[in-house]
Amino acid sequence: MRYLAIDLGASSGRIVEAAFDGTKLIFTELHRFSNDPVYTGKSFHWDILRLLFEIRAGLRKASLHSSEKEFSVGIDTWGVDYGWLDKSGNLLGNPYHYRDTRTKGTLDVLDRLFPGGGVYKRTGIQQLELNTLNQLLAEKLQGSPLPASADKLLFIPDLLNFFLTGVKACEYTIASTGSLLNARTGKPDPDILRAIGLDADRFADPVQPGTYLADLSPDLQDEFGSTRFHFQAVASHDTASAVLSVPFDTNSIEKAYLSSGTWSLMGCELDAPLMNEDTLRANFTNEGGVFGTIRFLKNIMGLWLLQESRRQWQREGSDYSFPDLDAMAKSCRPLRSLVDPDDARFALPGNMPERIREYCQETGQPIPETVGETVRCILDSLALKYKDTICTLERLTGHPVRSLHIVGGGIQNKLLCRATATVCERPVVAGPVEATACGNILSQLLATGEISSLSQARDVVRASFDVDNYEPDPALSGICSEAFGRFQNLKTNI
Repeated sequence: MRYLAIDLGASSGRIVEAAFDGTKLIFTELHRFSNDPVYTGKSFHWDILRLLFEIRAGLRKASLHSSEKEFSVGIDTWGVDYGWLDKSGNLLGNPYHYRDTRTKGTLDVLDRLFPGGGVYKRTGIQQLELNTLNQLLAEKLQGSPLPASADKLLFIPDLLNFFLTGVKACEYTIASTGSLLNARTGKPDPDILRAIGLDADRFADPVQPGTYLADLSPDLQDEFGSTRFHFQAVASHDTASAVLSVPFDTNSIEKAYLSSGTWSLMGCELDAPLMNEDTLRANFTNEGGVFGTIRFLKNIMGLWLLQESRRQWQREGSDYSFPDLDAMAKSCRPLRSLVDPDDARFALPGNMPERIREYCQETGQPIPETVGETVRCILDSLALKYKDTICTLERLTGHPVRSLHIVGGGIQNKLLCRATATVCERPVVAGPVEATACGNILSQLLATGEISSLSQARDVVRASFDVDNYEPDPALSGICSEAFGRFQNLKTNI
């Protein structure tokens, strides 16, 4: 049997086939496609049926081009978004994109409903306007008819699994991301559900990653002839899959991970949620992982700033590749102009280079004028944000962070990896690049009985992928220290 990872990110999707020889994985990319959300009126949605079309195209490629006629399949996606189904299993509207503006102001409403950080004290989840809870609250406040007419809420990977198998399930890691689950029970929090007018029966039966779901629906089977597809519940939040693929070789408490892509997610693995007044103030999140672990992490507005800047330059007629952008940035003075990547102005689509220029002007810094200077500003600012987050992580856990493991597509930006090692003053281990697909497959190996422990999973990763190592540049220590001081003062200057 072969394994298929259907890995959907916020900007692209891919379907990867893997063979497992008992020791290592061998990957072959079968299908890659863009994930293009769309505006309808003033609303921002995912094109969920297009994604289903692309998944079926990928399954056809597996069926036609492989000698194997039996596949295990798992789906992982970004977090927090969802779709509503009626009692007949019909989809009630295209799912909203987490960057839609309908949730503006919902954090203030939740603070009134649950004062003193009440939501965080129940869920342990970083409070963000994009959370599932905030989206559902927005539906209630705006009088949406969807919850009243719907039967079940399914998160995006659960929804796609339903389209393909007919089975409604709620996988734990994806459900844990949106501030609905009680961190201690792992179940929907009744007080929170009551506040948004929902009952627990609106959610499908919970399942853990590494659980068999169902085979491909009989209605679809004729499309693929004799090829059989067995769908597994994997770590279906893409970050959960990415963290599973971090090649830690010993106790991970003194090692941080960074899943680098559209978002940067930095943290460490814990055995239990870490929730107190300090973690509340720092807004660190406690999301579910595989093998009973907790992903204690911070969401950072990662390479979104670079991706959205590139889209703006394309709109202006300059179609730079990412290597082009890196080359231009490399020739620019480092740590000259800085931004806080998590400033609210950078969260929505639009003219990102102009917003960066405005930010630098407001904070009395040199204004990036060229494409290279803008890219350098983004990459340096991310590296400084990572150092700031590491310092907070050390304080919250009481453990030093001696190294940083970076996984995901962001490791292809070698300039960012080098800057991160130097700014953070810690060695960086980078790889694997297809981290989410790897973690997806590892969950499938658990479901099929090929592995049974976290240490075995990490053994497979180390046997399957090479990594790159980056050491800090001591010659830049002084300038990095000065820049970090400027970076920490940025918010007070806005």
